[in-house]
Amino acid sequence: MLKIFLVEDEAIIREGLKDSIPWQQYGYTLAGVASDGEQALPMLYELRPDVLITDIKMPFMDGLALSRLVAKEMPRTKIIIISGYDDFEYARQALSIGVEQYLLKPISRNMLLKTLTEVQQKIQDEREQENYLEKFRSEMQEYEQFSRRRFFEQVVTGQLQVQQIYEKADQLNMNIHGSCYNLVLYSMKTKDGQVPGNADILNRLRDELTRFFMGNQEYIFVRQNLMTYAVLIKGDEQEVENGTRRCVEMIQSIGSSEQRAIEWHLAVGSPVKRLSSLPECYMEVSRVLSYRHLLPNQHIFTKSSIESLKPGDDESKLKNLDMAKLDPGVLRGFLQNGQPEELEDFAGEYVKSLWDAAKSQLFCQYLLLNVRFTVLAYVESLGYTQEEFLDSMECVKLIGRNVTAGEVQQYICDMLGKALEMREKESKSQYRDLVAQAVAYMDEHYMDENISLTEVAGYTNVSANYFSAVFSQEMQQTFVEYITGKRMEKAKELLRETDKRSSEIAAEVGYKDSHYFSFVFKKTQGCSPRAYRTERNEKG
Repeated sequence: MLKIFLVEDEAIIREGLKDSIPWQQYGYTLAGVASDGEQALPMLYELRPDVLITDIKMPFMDGLALSRLVAKEMPRTKIIIISGYDDFEYARQALSIGVEQYLLKPISRNMLLKTLTEVQQKIQDEREQENYLEKFRSEMQEYEQFSRRRFFEQVVTGQLQVQQIYEKADQLNMNIHGSCYNLVLYSMKTKDGQVPGNADILNRLRDELTRFFMGNQEYIFVRQNLMTYAVLIKGDEQEVENGTRRCVEMIQSIGSSEQRAIEWHLAVGSPVKRLSSLPECYMEVSRVLSYRHLLPNQHIFTKSSIESLKPGDDESKLKNLDMAKLDPGVLRGFLQNGQPEELEDFAGEYVKSLWDAAKSQLFCQYLLLNVRFTVLAYVESLGYTQEEFLDSMECVKLIGRNVTAGEVQQYICDMLGKALEMREKESKSQYRDLVAQAVAYMDEHYMDENISLTEVAGYTNVSANYFSAVFSQEMQQTFVEYITGKRMEKAKELLRETDKRSSEIAAEVGYKDSHYFSFVFKKTQGCSPRAYRTERNEKG
């Protein structure tokens, strides 16, 4: 039932309307009555009716003044004005306020009932559209996240001018205004084989962090790749300082809660006061995060904490990576989880961490061979032979020669760089096979109204979180975009080539609700199914 409120200063008319209209029969509940606007206003604030019927001329506060306040404070309330004055100026003001109807006294019962029926239908249509829009937004949320990620990458790599940043942010409904900005990067992955169900634990923790960041306006949150996420903090200097602290505390709390099951690391950038300075902030925080490969037991990295780890500092953790403790696990960890853009920083810091111990060429040769054997063992685990890897690798000629720190660093870059290329090639092959399997299933089942990302992920034997990331990375569109695109293409084909009704087509392409199908079609194709068919018939 819709709630309706009546304001009329003439008691005879007020009581007549109150008693003569079968409100419930027409879908209404008479929530309250008042004799003037001043008396009505506090009651309206409390009741929040769906419809307000008000006289235009009343003592204390007239109907126009009341309507202005209601339209401003309760924009969803529909207003019907009744008046004994056939005056254009009154009508003009009423229309400018946005009233639904301007009825002249005496009002016939049939006229009022007709008006109430029309208003009820309009409210129902608007609510239906709101529900459809909310459902559409929910379905497209994954697409919005993918678009935000692409936008973020463009911002932090300096691909956009400041004006373009604001324009694209506006298109994505992202508020990026602030006098100060900072970045936090964090990574989470499972400790394979140590805790049963650790993949489920990781997904739960990621979901908790996602809800936290998406629910706070000072953060813009994006997923960078399968393991790494970025958080942009914005506001004034104090807000950014507080927001950064809260961000770090939240990640630390979530990560520490399941320390046995997952590995987590985060890096904090240095605040900047311009959007155009974000690429420098991003370069710094990315470099800082790369230290997780050298110091896997440390979780939080900042520029100041890294600068304190200088070779020659007796308390330095990096200094402890001397010849006696040279661990191939550091290299293996980078080969498994490092990113190509981290390679140069990693190699440089790796060499610096050991170079004080490398006073002899004997140690240098040990280091070169250690890198070689570790990398070869890794690429063999990917299915490549040593010959395939070493083919055209000029850097191996350094073995047996006197070398400098720079040559050792370049050797590490070359060896690890080619291994990462092989890893990416192998991963892409696996991704392609997984996505190809998923796409074949989706092409066969996109007409099923209940098809979901979770269902397709289960079919390919991976988690929904992992599948979502891999699918969007490989296809450059999200699961929902792909399914919706397939459905719309099929719908257009049926509109062109058959005489089926829109409701039949909706059911055939996977929409139980034909009205929602029409809503999605118009949203994605720019016109209604009927208009599309008419235009095609006229052209054909």
